[in-house]
Amino acid sequence: MAEDQNKSGQINIELDESVAQGTYSNLAIINHSVSEFIVDFITMMPGIPKAKVKSRIILTPQHAKRLTKALADNVSKFEKAHGEIKDYEQPPIPMNFGTPGEA
Repeated sequence: MAEDQNKSGQINIELDESVAQGTYSNLAIINHSVSEFIVDFITMMPGIPKAKVKSRIILTPQHAKRLTKALADNVSKFEKAHGEIKDYEQPPIPMNFGTPGEA
């Protein structure tokens, strides 16, 4: 059965309930090295100067490029259906990343 799924190109993906609810993020910080891209998703709250990383995703450069293309395609489809997404300029957010163990 698993071989039949592989031959047809289908993948069986499980999504448990806690992951399905998602995590809200209104800021993403992206860093990279020669071998990986690191995307930290953060929730910033107005008037609160400190925020924690809610989720970190580590991608290979190839997957990062595929993700970029997939996001661009989905944004384009969204805008065709719902109109242009306005990009509001915001003042730069000061980034102060402490070393591990700092409070």
